Amino acid sequence: MKKLALIFLLFTITINAQSKILIFMDPAQTDHLKAYGVTFNALNKGTSADWLLNYRGGSFMFDYSEQIALQCRLKGVAFQPLSNEEAVQIYNLVQSEDNNMEVVRLEKAPKIAVYIPPGFQPWDDAVTLALNYAEVPYDKIWADEILRGDLEKYDWLHCHHEDFTGQYGKFYSSFSGAQWYIEQQRLYENEAKKLGYKKVSQMEKDIVQTIKNYVGRGGFLFAMCSATDSFDIALAAMNVDIVDRMYDGDPPDPDAQAKLDFSNTLAFENFKVEMNPLIYEYSDIDVQLAEVGDQRNDYFTLFDFSAKYDPVPTMLIQNHVNVIHGFMGQTTMFHKKFIKKSVYILGERAGTDQVKYIHGSYGRGTFTFYGGHDPEDYQHAVGDPPTDLSLFKNSPGYRLILNNILFPAAKKKEQKT
Repeated sequence: MKKLALIFLLFTITINAQSKILIFMDPAQTDHLKAYGVTFNALNKGTSADWLLNYRGGSFMFDYSEQIALQCRLKGVAFQPLSNEEAVQIYNLVQSEDNNMEVVRLEKAPKIAVYIPPGFQPWDDAVTLALNYAEVPYDKIWADEILRGDLEKYDWLHCHHEDFTGQYGKFYSSFSGAQWYIEQQRLYENEAKKLGYKKVSQMEKDIVQTIKNYVGRGGFLFAMCSATDSFDIALAAMNVDIVDRMYDGDPPDPDAQAKLDFSNTLAFENFKVEMNPLIYEYSDIDVQLAEVGDQRNDYFTLFDFSAKYDPVPTMLIQNHVNVIHGFMGQTTMFHKKFIKKSVYILGERAGTDQVKYIHGSYGRGTFTFYGGHDPEDYQHAVGDPPTDLSLFKNSPGYRLILNNILFPAAKKKEQKT
């Protein structure tokens, strides 16, 4: 009995000595992506965390818990137990006015929805790849759920690489005879008919307006690739037909460009819509392949914000590097001249007008747009094999995606945008 009591006493002393757990996010981290999953799932179980902005790559601090330590070991996530004295020293360093760092309290994991059509493959979308690898739970929703009001159940919405203009990705000239394209068009047309719409483009307009209203009421929207610019194009074209007959059965309005309403958009303005139905492009917002040039020189740089005065953009750019290799997509990047002045530019190609990553507010909510398809597949093509994230567990490009899933968990008084 004395031996057992001594063991218990030693165990208690050890636990008391370990006041905190630090999941560091600098280059020493063994699996950055799983670290987000450990943090998210701890929040989901009612544990609070502190996000130490700009400290060792945007580290996470928890009260010491054997369960969190065990999860880190099981997931291959590096961590460091800290004594109370060591934790206090870190907090003092981060909160010092001399350092561009800040402590943001994460309180409750957001409920996540991913907008994807039925039958999609997980490798079709970088966000679902990231969520699956990090083991972050999410629900799949599509047109029916959006239009019947199910968005109110969720805090955070990601839009799959959707074409919100109703032109099926403008793949007509290249893939109109492909079976997958025919099946996709049939799927969308059947859904529109079921919901009472004559055309898919009309259904998509109601979808984007519903999502915009969701953001206005406090929702968090994240989109990549074509779901970024096509979202705003659909909003601008809310009262005009920009879709040609091979997509919706009737010709577009010949004066469509003059009738666009840029006051209705979230991020972009003064752009020109590509009306040629055979050109694989929606508008001049997107940066073209020829403008990007040699992929060996395709890098974008994250901006440096004040962590204490601009914690929101600072959260969204947390990383262990600040220069990241670019990647292509149907929408690869955004020309700066079309971005509204109220929008934060989070990442851009230095010395160009090419912007990769932006964030803004609308009403009580926010939106974040990230150009490109897959951060670890430079030029993803239809039918390419899925990216195995176990080979890219320290991907800085994927870290930007996962920053966005934790951002809504931040204590509201810390958000100053």
